[in-house]
Amino acid sequence: MADFTIASFNVKNLIAAEQEYYRFERYTAEEHAWKEDWLADQLMTLNADVVCFQEIFDEAPLRAVIDEADARGRVLNDAVVPGPEAPYRKKAIFRKLRYAPYDGAGLAFARNANDGEPGKRRPGVAVLSRFGFAEEPVIVQDILPAIEIPFRELTGEDGGVYRLSRLSRPILMVRVPVNGHIVTIFNVHMKSKLGEFLKPEGAEFAPAENLLDYNPVGRALGSLRAGLRRMAEAWVLRGLVVKELEAGHPVMVLGDLNDGEHAVSSEIIAGERPFVNYAWMRRHDAQSENDRYTPEEAARITESIERVRLHSAEKLFVQKSARDMVYTSAFGGVYESIDQILVSRHFLHDYERTIGEMEYFSVLNDHLTDGAHPEAPYNKLASDHGQIMAHFRMRRRG
Repeated sequence: MADFTIASFNVKNLIAAEQEYYRFERYTAEEHAWKEDWLADQLMTLNADVVCFQEIFDEAPLRAVIDEADARGRVLNDAVVPGPEAPYRKKAIFRKLRYAPYDGAGLAFARNANDGEPGKRRPGVAVLSRFGFAEEPVIVQDILPAIEIPFRELTGEDGGVYRLSRLSRPILMVRVPVNGHIVTIFNVHMKSKLGEFLKPEGAEFAPAENLLDYNPVGRALGSLRAGLRRMAEAWVLRGLVVKELEAGHPVMVLGDLNDGEHAVSSEIIAGERPFVNYAWMRRHDAQSENDRYTPEEAARITESIERVRLHSAEKLFVQKSARDMVYTSAFGGVYESIDQILVSRHFLHDYERTIGEMEYFSVLNDHLTDGAHPEAPYNKLASDHGQIMAHFRMRRRG
């Protein structure tokens, strides 16, 4: 048995100093130093074996954060971890306190294909792994050929299509060797809830962006576009996940899903939840009122669903503890979990071919504030997301 930790960390716009990423948005040298300092502290506190980062514009600033975390971790080890001469050096508390530097770790960075000139930058994602990677990382963003999702009116007429040729942000897939197993990890950052407003040709801005001429219906249409894009991208991710599961690979999905566990987009990614019993359900090809699935068919249906289903690490933790709330985002007085860790049944203790079991789930969210209180701590340069980490006890293969 061996311990394994994996974390998701939305860093909130990590880029070098004096680089305009969004229009009029940049960090001064002092602000960047503050942000690097804070990120290094969080990374050192996590001390995770694998970290999935979101909102990374360039690789160099992330490497600087990792190097700073390592430097601080070594100082911490010297201060709190006893040397071999100490009679109490093997106590578990000291093993937990020890920071493991990322010397020789693998770092995969996926630049956003939508990234543009200064002021029009778009962030990518990255994965840091102490175990390296079993294969070359895979980046999925351009969809070739483009996907066309057909619609029908309820009366049967053609309802048009939604076309998707590129994801708003890249999906980074890596395969990581863990205690004799190869685990497929997807790092994702789904489309946000910010509305997509269309700018007429030749116009300076989209009409719905003008809050002085507030257009509630136009604003709602922008939210509809964002939600449709997020769900379409979730479906693309679902296809990648199912392909891995059908090949027999253990799977984890981490990242900023920009939706809660029960949102439609999250349920698309995780897959359906099976009914308790399909034997009472009328068959899809029923020829009579009582033509229902047999018990054998019901068991087959349940297994078909379970084998490609993902499970929320947060909810697994809540089920085995007295804890009833975790949040990773605070905005407008709403506290919710939009950063998630989803795992295949290979990590469930009651699965016959389990390779590991989650023992604990951590969230670092003391820095979060929605800005509603004057006394709230200043966090403009910190992340606007909590960091989540799942702790697994892994079984050795064979």
